[in-house]
Amino acid sequence: MPQLMGKEVGAIGFGLMGLTWRATPCPQEQAFEVMRAALKNGCNFWNGGEFYGPPEYNSLVLLERYLEKYPEDADKFVLNIKGGVNPKTHRPDGAPENTRRTLEDSIAQLKGRKKIDQFEFARRDQDVAMEVTFGVMNKEYVETGKLGGITLSEVRADTIHEAVKHTKIHAVEVELSLFSTEVLENGVAAACAQYGIPLIAYSPIGRGMLTGQIRKFEDIPEDSMMRNFPRFQPENFGINLQLVQQVEEMAKKKDCTPAQFAINWTRALSRRPGMPTIIPIPGATTVARVEENSKLIDLTDEEMEEIDATLAKFNPAGDRYPTNVPTNT
Repeated sequence: MPQLMGKEVGAIGFGLMGLTWRATPCPQEQAFEVMRAALKNGCNFWNGGEFYGPPEYNSLVLLERYLEKYPEDADKFVLNIKGGVNPKTHRPDGAPENTRRTLEDSIAQLKGRKKIDQFEFARRDQDVAMEVTFGVMNKEYVETGKLGGITLSEVRADTIHEAVKHTKIHAVEVELSLFSTEVLENGVAAACAQYGIPLIAYSPIGRGMLTGQIRKFEDIPEDSMMRNFPRFQPENFGINLQLVQQVEEMAKKKDCTPAQFAINWTRALSRRPGMPTIIPIPGATTVARVEENSKLIDLTDEEMEEIDATLAKFNPAGDRYPTNVPTNT
């Protein structure tokens, strides 16, 4: 079993973003049922965000309400929270003032019901030296016991190599799926392996496209931010569906769903030489989807090689994010 913060966690984690960061979030009681199902199915590494929804209903608010009802669950999961975005500029801000603000606000929203095990800035602030940000986080929060440890999010390999000189990095969160394999080739996965840092794979089912349920632009909910993402523009669907169709065929042969196949592919990468431990964190808003996403399926070396051959001939159409969103920081 993988370990985070010295605690064993399931091979598949759980992403909280979709429970609060949408125009019409699912009912709170439904969210609670989903969260309980995640624990029941072994998905006990939870990933949320200070900005996953407005301040009055973000991941932390949902977690506080959940733990008010189920206080016995507080020690059953490892919690990673991302933040660091300045609410006035809407940009990453690693200055001491905003570092304190984002941590104090996040801690306060949990009302003492649980300690944040890991905290990460959603993007590196290119204008503030990392030792400044990490200095505040370490001296004022980690060493005083207010925070468990520090993680990184959406970073390039050079950032990892620099960060480990200033603080202990407990995990690195990046996008990784059959649609987004950049970290396997740009040195990020290799850097994590070098320092023994687990890699947290968000969007392992390609923001839902690898489920096979999104086949045209109109299939995307009207309130979904994905409608603004290049990969989901109408002119790119034809190309990207080629990969979806091949995943569907491989999943059928494996007697599993396309989502299960895609999630477990990211997990299977861990056993390859020179790779770190990889923990995918699919999200879900229904119990049925949690149960589907949490199923462990072992892909053989031959199946992994078949996927390699497929990916070698496929180039996704459209970037991961719109141009205004920083990536690989």
